[in-house]
Amino acid sequence: MTMHAYEEMAEDNLSIIDVESAVLSGMVIEKQKGDPRGTKYVIHGNSYDESTTLGVVGRFKETGVFLIITVYAIVLEGVN
Repeated sequence: MTMHAYEEMAEDNLSIIDVESAVLSGMVIEKQKGDPRGTKYVIHGNSYDESTTLGVVGRFKETGVFLIITVYAIVLEGVN
């Protein structure tokens, strides 16, 4: 994970377990191919306790490791 991802995770009061759960339970909803560093994958999935939907953005490094670039809570309009 990048430092930016850790900072965003902290801002939304998320844990590493929440991010892991979102990646493992989620789906790739978008592939962004314009970056010269490689395709970015946007994943939407649920937090560990399924109370929050998360967005996770990452890319595969040359080594095959998936680098998480950023994490964010998805706030649904009209839901308190």
